[in-house]
Amino acid sequence: MFGDISKAEQLYIACGYTDMRKSIDGLAAIVQQNFQLNPFQNSLFLFCGRRRDRMKVLYWEGDGFVLLYKRLEGGNFQWPRSAEAVRSITYQEFRWLLEGLAIDQPKAVKKVNIGAII
Repeated sequence: MFGDISKAEQLYIACGYTDMRKSIDGLAAIVQQNFQLNPFQNSLFLFCGRRRDRMKVLYWEGDGFVLLYKRLEGGNFQWPRSAEAVRSITYQEFRWLLEGLAIDQPKAVKKVNIGAII
């Protein structure tokens, strides 16, 4: 299916700014060279520009890359600008991001890691 991103196992967000002139090859090179990740893995890679009103999502679908692009007409994405180059996020955090919220919600109920408790 064309662009069925719900099948992605991991979501990675590129913190900071990305040159939004980059296309599929340029974004795949960032994933591979800067983040030391495989752009062909079953993952979504999210990028945002300096103005934070545009987002690109790169996804390998098995037979080719899908590049999704979203431009907000009003408002900005609450994109993390931390020192981390790339970080893994959940689908819930991705939804928050698309809804204009920060992915770090201090009052959200977090899942408990059972292994850390025992």
